Amino acid sequence: MTTKDYRKAFKQLEAKPVKLKKFLKHNSPKERIIGIGSRGCKKCGRYGAHIRSYGLHLCRQCFRSDAKSIGFKKFS
Repeated sequence: MTTKDYRKAFKQLEAKPVKLKKFLKHNSPKERIIGIGSRGCKKCGRYGAHIRSYGLHLCRQCFRSDAKSIGFKKFS
């Protein structure tokens, strides 16, 4: 099934609120409690390569761009 078909099905469900509620109940993503998917970057929302040290909660890409302004130095 293509994305176009999914959008069509969702549009049809909007006319039927009871079926839409059931569809959303069974097809919504579950809430993550532990693991990589439970915490994301504060700045961009990425899940992978997450730096939690010192309460930063940034992904490595955002950390690289903000490191100097935060006060970190790069040692060569």
